[in-house]
Amino acid sequence: MSNKSQELANKARKLSGKQIGDTLLNNALIIIMVLVAIYVAIKKPTFLSAPSLVNLISLTAAYLPVALGIAGCIVLTGTDLSAGRAVGITACVSASLLQQADIPNKMWPNIGTLPIPVVILIVVAIGALIGAFNGFFVAKFKLHPFIVTLATQLILYTILLLYVQMGNNNGMAISNLDQGYRDFIVGNPPILSFSGGTINIPNYVLYSVLLSILMWFIWNKTTFGKNMFALGANEEAARVSGVNVFLTTIAVFALAGAMYGWAGFVESARVASNTANTGVNYELDAIAACVIGGVSFVGGIGKISGIIIGVIMLRLIFVALPLIGMDQNLQYAIKGGIILFACALDMRKYLVKK
Repeated sequence: MSNKSQELANKARKLSGKQIGDTLLNNALIIIMVLVAIYVAIKKPTFLSAPSLVNLISLTAAYLPVALGIAGCIVLTGTDLSAGRAVGITACVSASLLQQADIPNKMWPNIGTLPIPVVILIVVAIGALIGAFNGFFVAKFKLHPFIVTLATQLILYTILLLYVQMGNNNGMAISNLDQGYRDFIVGNPPILSFSGGTINIPNYVLYSVLLSILMWFIWNKTTFGKNMFALGANEEAARVSGVNVFLTTIAVFALAGAMYGWAGFVESARVASNTANTGVNYELDAIAACVIGGVSFVGGIGKISGIIIGVIMLRLIFVALPLIGMDQNLQYAIKGGIILFACALDMRKYLVKK
């Protein structure tokens, strides 16, 4: 082999080694989570049992709509700290409008139990208005989404505290939900039958699958989705290309809010007893899942499939760790560490590209 050929071969080996190292480092968080899951599965074989996997799928489906919504804000190089409170207020509104009609402590006794489609429209509209409010201040006054949504979070919490005091509720948990509502969300039709029995998956898992397909279509097949990514990648270039920056920003935040409204509608029936603390810190889970799934705070980067993987990975960790005796009080520290690590990896990829 000539010296030139030998030099090229050595260079190729170095390049290949560097590529492998970069790939491993860029996906280090997912690799660590998979290794943790394998370790837990070895230590606790029940982790891979059908009930445990159904629980994992159900938790993923419950948290996924919030992540799908907040991901769009991150694509625009922003975030949304009001997501959890938006889920809380729409959950409490859903519960108050869908309580059983004949209970003595019904929050709004003169309203009765509204039809489910009407309540869906109401809470999704409330969520979209909250998102549009955030988007307006971000787009009109060029305020950072962190500041805007932090302010909105505090405003929503105040509204929520006042709302649960209204009517006949007097600050109590809003419960005794209509059975039709509960069945619509958490009904458990048998999905798979086998010799040992059946596997029952809640209805809201199917709804999350349909919602993911819808969001994939919006992100990848519509002009709105293309404008969102263009705006996130380079606002000035997007403006020059004819993108309406003001309306696109509001629309992205409004769509995120609509997702929170749906998440609140599902959460209301899932927990069955709603208080002012419903939805608290859901934005932390959503942000962590998005950065794990490759949605970049640099802007203009993200995939629906990555968000789904991120939510699954995060829920996997929080289902797995208690099985090996880890104190659940450590979960917030773990979430914080995951967010820091994921953002550091994201920024490293951005700096390498530069």
